[in-house]
Amino acid sequence: MLSLDKVFHAQTVLKSIIRETNVVRAYGIAPDCELYLKPENLQITGSFKVRGSAYKMALLSDEEKANGVIACSAGNHAQGVALAATKNQIQSLICLPDTAPISKVEATKGFGANVCLVEGCYDDAYQKALKLKEEKGYTFIHPFDDENVIAGQGTIALEIINELDDIDAIVVPVGGGGLISGIAYTVKQIRPSVKVYGVQVTGAPSMYNSVRTNQIECLSSVSTIADGIAVKQPGENTFALVKNYVDEIALVSDDEVASAILALIEKQKMIAEGAGAAAVAAVMFHKFNLEGKRVVAVVSGGNIDVTSLSRVIDRGLRNSGRSTSLLIELMDKPGQLKEISRIIADCGGNVTGVHYEKGNTKSVNGCFLRIEMETRDYAHVQLITESLRSEGFRIVWFEKESLI
Repeated sequence: MLSLDKVFHAQTVLKSIIRETNVVRAYGIAPDCELYLKPENLQITGSFKVRGSAYKMALLSDEEKANGVIACSAGNHAQGVALAATKNQIQSLICLPDTAPISKVEATKGFGANVCLVEGCYDDAYQKALKLKEEKGYTFIHPFDDENVIAGQGTIALEIINELDDIDAIVVPVGGGGLISGIAYTVKQIRPSVKVYGVQVTGAPSMYNSVRTNQIECLSSVSTIADGIAVKQPGENTFALVKNYVDEIALVSDDEVASAILALIEKQKMIAEGAGAAAVAAVMFHKFNLEGKRVVAVVSGGNIDVTSLSRVIDRGLRNSGRSTSLLIELMDKPGQLKEISRIIADCGGNVTGVHYEKGNTKSVNGCFLRIEMETRDYAHVQLITESLRSEGFRIVWFEKESLI
């Protein structure tokens, strides 16, 4: 059974494998509270997952180690299992969904594991791993629904409590529930007054739904940029622990996650994947009552490939009004673009793209001009649009309308 002694034992066992990631004071992200970040994205494998998998593997018998281990993962657990197995000279096979980012697949191989790609999502990879376990006699290392894995994740709470006094709340991303189960159980044994809040994304609310209906629910599908927490169904152990020890769970959208990733890059010079930024998104967008509180947000991972990061940054810029576009209908005559550019420049905007097209206008001599701009925020966009309209230009569309 899970116990506080087991979490302390895990802390001792993991000293030679993990980094004790020091909390970082965050400025400019959530001015209403005193926010700290627990940067598990700085672990050797890029996420917290190495804690639970390494502790689980340390407790295997010699026979189990000789037979090898198998796991399934969207990526981060895979790397944790691969590293821990290699350090213990254990053969490892990892089943990953074929939608996993290439960077995570290659990193898993780089830590010494064999990889089996499975068509579908995490849950499909999970079924494949269970089948191979029975066929080959491997020991299955569950990514979240295992008391030893949960105990390993609970060491994060010990480090937070040891480093910070008088914290009011810890905000944790939730997929299958192993991370928040370990943290919530540990915190409530030592400092029961500390609130533990969970965060899921609207495209994968399995634990959120299960807690609300008081029974484990399985989603028919998941869709989110936070692939690390895109889990269809929580575990039995984690569901019970979350019900008993977690104070509240809230949902964030993909757009809010994208904004949090951008904020972490700009304000903290810190790279987080979608799942890793979910807790920060919840604080930024006021999903819990944290005003005036001392809060720790767990940045659970940073394994995001460059291509995805570029798309997320662009989305974050557009959601915050930092990058936008206007569609202007005007008469096709010389000097129009020059005048529009002057107005935008006078307002402090920067034109980054121009696209001209004819057709479908009210006038035979009409045309459309699409302007891409760099702006400060939506108030700045509003200033530019109002200035253009006051000069007689007809704006038929601007980007904020598509995001509302």
